[in-house]
Amino acid sequence: MSRMLRAGVALLLGLMVGTAQGQTPEPVDLVNPLMGTDSKPSLSNGNTYPAIALPWGMNFWLPQTGKMGSGWAYQYAADKLKGFKQTHQPSPWMNDYGQFALMPITGKLRFEEEERASWFSHKAEVAQPHYYRVYLADHDVTAELTPTERAARFRFTFPRTDSAYVVLDALDKGSHVQVLPQQRRIIGYTTRNSGGVPQNFRNYFVLEFDHAFSSTTIYQDKALDGNRLEATGNHTGAVVGFKTRKGEQVQVRVASSFISPEQAVLNLEREIGADDFETVRRKGRAAWAEQLGRIRVEGGSDAQLRTFYSCLYRSLLFPRKFYELDAAGQVVHYSPYNGQVRPGYLYTDTGFWDTFRALFPFLNLMYPSVNSQVQAGLVNTYQEGGWLPEWASPGYRNVMVGNNSASVVVDAYLKGVRGYDINVLYEALLKGANNPGPLEAVGRAGASYYTAKGYVPYDVKINENAARTLEYAYDDFTISRLAEALGRPKKEVNLYAQRSQNYRHLFDKQTGLMRGKNQNGTFQTPFNPFKWGDAFTEGNSWHYTWSVFHDVQGLMNLMGGPKPFVATLDTVFSLAPVFDASYYGSVIHEIREMQIAGMGNYAHGNQPIQHMVYLYNYAGQPWKAQYWTREVLNRLYQPTPDGYCGDEDNGQTSAWYVFSALGFYPVCPGTDQYVLGAPLFPKVTLRLENGKEVVLNAPNNSAANRYIRRLTLNGREYEQNWLSHQALMQGATLDFDMAPEPNRQRGATLKEAPYSFSKARR
Repeated sequence: MSRMLRAGVALLLGLMVGTAQGQTPEPVDLVNPLMGTDSKPSLSNGNTYPAIALPWGMNFWLPQTGKMGSGWAYQYAADKLKGFKQTHQPSPWMNDYGQFALMPITGKLRFEEEERASWFSHKAEVAQPHYYRVYLADHDVTAELTPTERAARFRFTFPRTDSAYVVLDALDKGSHVQVLPQQRRIIGYTTRNSGGVPQNFRNYFVLEFDHAFSSTTIYQDKALDGNRLEATGNHTGAVVGFKTRKGEQVQVRVASSFISPEQAVLNLEREIGADDFETVRRKGRAAWAEQLGRIRVEGGSDAQLRTFYSCLYRSLLFPRKFYELDAAGQVVHYSPYNGQVRPGYLYTDTGFWDTFRALFPFLNLMYPSVNSQVQAGLVNTYQEGGWLPEWASPGYRNVMVGNNSASVVVDAYLKGVRGYDINVLYEALLKGANNPGPLEAVGRAGASYYTAKGYVPYDVKINENAARTLEYAYDDFTISRLAEALGRPKKEVNLYAQRSQNYRHLFDKQTGLMRGKNQNGTFQTPFNPFKWGDAFTEGNSWHYTWSVFHDVQGLMNLMGGPKPFVATLDTVFSLAPVFDASYYGSVIHEIREMQIAGMGNYAHGNQPIQHMVYLYNYAGQPWKAQYWTREVLNRLYQPTPDGYCGDEDNGQTSAWYVFSALGFYPVCPGTDQYVLGAPLFPKVTLRLENGKEVVLNAPNNSAANRYIRRLTLNGREYEQNWLSHQALMQGATLDFDMAPEPNRQRGATLKEAPYSFSKARR
């Protein structure tokens, strides 16, 4: 057995001890922040890091195993720690900003990360959402940290030594540090970022120690100097020394701000003040307990419970708060869009291409007050930058395709989220839907072609053109829905409704799949439906053909009706995991993750196809959706370091699990409906923000009983293959009678199918 496998087994066994002894763990105790951390650039099992943070907190912390600047800041297979880093990284591919690191050391005074690094073991590591502890073997130091939203407390337990130190690394690419011995403080700023920031971007930090310094040393661009207290340079830092007794604890209060040094101190005093380490830890646990406890799961295996709450934890991290409270307690933010300090909310670090699908609908169901602030922040983004972001980290980033800010805005409003200026956001949607933006990934690349022809052509040197067309058509559908809700002119409503049908231009009847189309109306040639990229985004035609969220009936009609539609769905799973990677020049990790999953050409590790299993409900065969959702839940998720089947992506892949474990999923955000799968647990209770509860009962649920034989809603027989958001928000009790064999009569006619544009317009 390999060292890494032994450690993973030990971790899982350790996590299971409480349940094995008959205890009932709280949700916060079931979370494994290490889930998904056994990843690398060539193969993602989540590409996560242990985010030690509060829900939606402005600052996260992580134990750093990677080199400075590496997006893979923590990898489970690593055996050395270089420090504890404040991070704002949404994914390794996007990398980080606003980052600096602390590291306790003993012995020789040193600074460089490879020199200060220490061996560690997962056996001497505790990772919880609100608390982290590890033993640093080379220094004989136990390090602990516990966060608030914008601050944190550290506790370092040293051996007896006159050479105990804490290193503060402000990192390279421009930083500043100053040691203030009389105040036992280190202050400074870091400017290191990966893009999406104005010229004046800085993350200001303040560290305050509970011990006086026995020595101080400044680091500047490869040189240590014990005679200086301040430095500005490419790479700066500080080392402060202590003389400690065996077991003596040196504690540090830390906070930061994107606004000013004074605001960093204000954040420190407001969020920690006189609270000791255990008080901060207790408050952090309570914050997670409140949010995680909104969903109460009963029954299921220990692994299922741990997977569920670990995924729920991941669903409550992004988008992160990017606002602060000024001296008067008013909400303010540094704008990464114009470099000014402005009033109001701002959230960031999310890519709508990923998260419009399930993460934002999940917020609308369970945490609408949070999404109200997010939407208010989008108003500010548009007014400060002129566009809505499609990927923000912290400002506009030039990655991915689509115009899915439309989905995020519309779904929130239509599901009752309020507290912001929807008319400003509607104006922003119209601008984004009809114009290319300052970056290819802002607004709509190929907007003029799309408007004139109804599609973005394959042969006009706009990459991933078919994917763009399909997503633009869905986004136009959502705009038409909002236009109607806002009472806009009928002509305007109809324009976007008609444009929502542009997906039809790319359907190739010869292959029965979506295909890139040239300017002259001919389809791209040659065509390989297994070719990743090219006309599509991180997927192939077998994946993107299903990206007609709003009109599955229309897609089904193009395919010739329910029978060929279901046959094509079935084929995705029965195909060999073949692929053509020639567009990329190598096998990208998303392809490899599909290949090894053992589910044919179904690529759950990436977002475009994640809704596909639910489409059987539209064709009168809901039992197949029930079968395949359970297969994905069981086979592709585990509460372990290799627990995901691809990039977790800012809560999207986790939100898929949470929704699917409940038994329903938002196939088409911008409508009122959730499409049924089948519940995973015998009982789940959702505590909604409005005080109502949704109770999902499936008492005879089991590994064998995965099919819905009968469903009642509030005591009445319910035959539909979908649930209404509004009905759930009023409080509801759903009773599922689960069975080992499919009920081929329930939900078997098209009248029970979920919403489709083509059906609604009849």
